[in-house]
Amino acid sequence: MDTQSERETGATGWLRGLDIGVTVVAALFWCVVLWWAYTQTWSTVRYAVLFVGGIMTVYALNETRESLEEGSRVDALVLLPSAGVLITASFYFFLNFETVYLLRQGFATEHEYMLARLVIISLLYLTWREFGNLFLGLVIGVMLYAMFGDAVPGVLGHAGMSQLTLLQATVTDLYGFYGSLTQLTASWIAPFLLYAGLLFAYGAFDLILRLAIVAAGRIRSGVAQTAVLSSAVIGSINGSYTANAAMTGSFTIPTMRESGMSGHRAAGIEAVASTAGQVLPPVMGASAFVMASYLGVAYLNIVVAGLLPAAILVASIAIAVHYTAISDTSDQDMEFSEFFDDPLSRNQKIAEALRFGIPFGVLIYYLGFAQFTVMTSAMYTVFAMVLTGVLMPPLQRLVDSSETSPGSEFVAQVKNTIHGFRRGAIILAPIAIILVVISGVVNLFSTTGVPAKIALLMINLSGGILLFAVLLGMAVAIVMGVGMPTVAAYVIVAILIVPTFVSEFGIAEITAHYTMFYAAILAGITPPVATAAVVAAGIAEANFWRTCGAALKIAAPLFVLPVAFVYNPELITMSPGLNTLFVGLMVMLGAISIIYGLNYPFELSLGNLLLARTALAVLGVLIMTYPMALAKLAGIAVFVAVFVAEKVMVRDLSLPFSKEMKQ
Repeated sequence: MDTQSERETGATGWLRGLDIGVTVVAALFWCVVLWWAYTQTWSTVRYAVLFVGGIMTVYALNETRESLEEGSRVDALVLLPSAGVLITASFYFFLNFETVYLLRQGFATEHEYMLARLVIISLLYLTWREFGNLFLGLVIGVMLYAMFGDAVPGVLGHAGMSQLTLLQATVTDLYGFYGSLTQLTASWIAPFLLYAGLLFAYGAFDLILRLAIVAAGRIRSGVAQTAVLSSAVIGSINGSYTANAAMTGSFTIPTMRESGMSGHRAAGIEAVASTAGQVLPPVMGASAFVMASYLGVAYLNIVVAGLLPAAILVASIAIAVHYTAISDTSDQDMEFSEFFDDPLSRNQKIAEALRFGIPFGVLIYYLGFAQFTVMTSAMYTVFAMVLTGVLMPPLQRLVDSSETSPGSEFVAQVKNTIHGFRRGAIILAPIAIILVVISGVVNLFSTTGVPAKIALLMINLSGGILLFAVLLGMAVAIVMGVGMPTVAAYVIVAILIVPTFVSEFGIAEITAHYTMFYAAILAGITPPVATAAVVAAGIAEANFWRTCGAALKIAAPLFVLPVAFVYNPELITMSPGLNTLFVGLMVMLGAISIIYGLNYPFELSLGNLLLARTALAVLGVLIMTYPMALAKLAGIAVFVAVFVAEKVMVRDLSLPFSKEMKQ
C-alpha cells in the first residue's frame, strides 16, 4: 500500500511539475515574442526558427501532462522525443543561422540531413496526433508526389526530386517548414492569440456570454440565439470550428436541450454558429493575416473587404436560427438568473467596458488610423490589455469599498495574466503546428510547379465555363478542409486554385481569395465528415445525419455566397461605397429568401410545402448570384409578394393599409 501511495504521490508530483513548467515556459515564450516585436533584433527567418522551438516546448510539456493525466504513457514517450527533435533543430538552426541560411543554401552537412529527416518524421507524427489520418495522408502524398513526379503521367507529371533535394526544400534551406507561413504565424498571428488568451483569463468571454443572454432574452428565439452570438465572437479568435463547437457547445447545446429543443436542431445550430464565426474580424480564424500577406495589402483592407459578406452571413444565420427555434416545441424564454447568480452593477458595467474597451480601441487606432503594422498594433493592444486587465479590478474595489482588498485583487489579476499567457500559447500551438507543415507543403508545390498544372487541369475540366470552375474550386476547398483547420485548407486552395481564377477567368484577386476562403469554411458542416457537426451531435447525443440536415438548412446561403462573390464583385472591395451597400442588400434579401423557404414553419399541405420551399430556395439562389440588378429586383419583388401573401392569406394577419381600406 505504501508503495502504491508513493507511486501516486510521485505521479502527482510529475504532473504538478509539468503544469508549472508549461506556465513558466509559456510566460518566457511570450516575453521573447513581445521583445522581438518591439526590437526586431533578428531577421524574420531567424526569429521564426526560434519561435518554432519555443512553441514546440510549450506544446510538448502541455500535451505530455495531458497524456499522463489520461494514463497514456506510450503517447507521452513518443511525444517528448518528437517535440525534442523540433526543439533541438530550431535551436541548432538559430545558433548556426548565418552558416546555414546565408553561406550554404542548397547544401547541408550529413548530420544536418539526418536532423532534417528526424524533423520530417516528428512533424508527421504531430500532424497525425493533432489532425488525424486525412491530413497526414495529404502531407505524405505531397512529399511522394514531389519525389516521384516523373512517374506521374499527363499534365501533372514533373521531373521529380531526390531525397536530399526534398530535405533541402523542407528543412535545411529554411524555406520550407520555416518559410513564409511560419514567419507570418510568428510575427502576426501569435500576438493576436496572446490577446485572445488574455481575454479568456480576464473573463471577457464570461462578459460576452452575459451580453448574449441579455440580448437574446429580448428575442423570441432567445436560447438559440445565445449560440449564434457567443460562438460567432469566440469563433473569430479560435481558428478551429471543431474546437469552437466543443467549447461553446458544451454550454449552449445543453441549454437549448433543457428548453425542450430537439437534439439534432440544437447541434445543427451550434455547428453552423461555430463555423460562421471565422468570417468575423478581428482575427477571422487567422485567415485574414494570410490573405493580407498573399495580396501584399494592409490587414485592415482585408477586414474592410470582408465586413459586408460577414454581415450577410451572420444575419441570414440568425434569421434561420430564429425560424428553426420557433418551428420547434421548445420554450425560448430566458431568465438571466438561470445562468448567473448576480447581475453586474452600474459601476461594474462601466469598469468592464473600460477594461476591455480601451485595448480594443488601441487596436482600432493603431490599425485603422495610425496605420501601424499588424504586429506593432497587436503588441500595443496586448500591453494595453495587460494594464487595464490588472489595474481596473483593484481600482473598482477602491470605488465600491468591497470586502476584497485592492492588494489581493491586484495579486489575483497578476495570476490571471500569467494564466492568460499560458492559455494564449496553448491556443497557438496547434495552429502553429499546422501552418509550419503547410508552409513546407506550399514550398514543395512551388518547387514542382503544381499551381500552373492545376490551372491547365481546371480549365480542361470546367470547359472554360466560369460557373463550373467556381463549383470545382469550391469542391476542392471543401475536400481540403476535411480534417484540418480552415486556415490550412484556405492556404492550399489559395496556392492551387486562386491563380487560375485570376489569370484565366479574370476574377479580381481579393474576390478570388474570399471565394476560396468562404468555400474552405464549408467543410465543417458538409457530410460525410462535417467535423463541427460530429462534435455538436456528440454533445447533444443526437443523430449525426439529422444534425447535418439541420445545419445545411440553416447554412444554405453559405454554400451560395462564394458563387455570389464571383458574379457580384462589388460585394468584396477594399473601398466600399453606396453601390456596394446596394448590391449587398439585394444579396442579403436573396439569402433571406433561401432561409425563409427552407426554415419557415409554413402551414401548408406536404405537396404545397415542398413546392413552396423549393421555389423560394431557387428564387433566393437566383437573386444572390444573377449579375443583373433588374433581375435581382424582380426576384426580390416576387419574394416580398410571397412573404406578404403568406401573412395575410394563410395566417390571416392584417396589414396597416388593409385596415384603412376596410374603413
